[in-house]
Amino acid sequence: MKNILNEIKNLDPNNPGLWPILYQLVVAVIVFAAILYAGWHFDVSKQRETLAGEETKEQELKTTFETKQRKAANLDALKEQMKEMEQSFGDMIRQLPNKTEIAGLIVDVSQTGLAAGLEFDLFQPQPEKQSEFYSETPINIQVRGTYHQLGEFISGVAALPRIVTTHDIKIALANANTGGNVLSMTAVAKTYRALEEEEG
Repeated sequence: MKNILNEIKNLDPNNPGLWPILYQLVVAVIVFAAILYAGWHFDVSKQRETLAGEETKEQELKTTFETKQRKAANLDALKEQMKEMEQSFGDMIRQLPNKTEIAGLIVDVSQTGLAAGLEFDLFQPQPEKQSEFYSETPINIQVRGTYHQLGEFISGVAALPRIVTTHDIKIALANANTGGNVLSMTAVAKTYRALEEEEG
């Protein structure tokens, strides 16, 4: 063993061609193995990076696919919902009176108050106000009656076949001095109509 170590120590590193064949073969095998390992290592590292990138891409594609699949699965339900919304919108539009029906609707509001037994101190339709898709006609109202008569009036207005909304409701005793159960109510009732094509 000492002889071998001595032989290795005496080898001239600058002149490997003079080494014994056995040592030349050992060194050649080691160098070849090192080159082989280095090539394999770098090649495999590159392939691992490529694989990791492809796996990330695959996951993104799966996520995109699942999202689109969910949307596709809900498409029929969304179409059905859209039809229902269009029908509901159409029903609401049909509840809006046209220009010629506004006067009749204003009469209906006043008749509803009279039918509830209210006394009108003020019933004043205001000029029509247009917005993008519809116009509204506010009506300033001041009435007197009992609590139940006022409730019946508001319920009656809400039950009209055309859309009428009530805003800015204020209720107070009609005459604080008398102490009676007669109340005074001021409110703004709004009637709406769909705009006709030439108005849009």
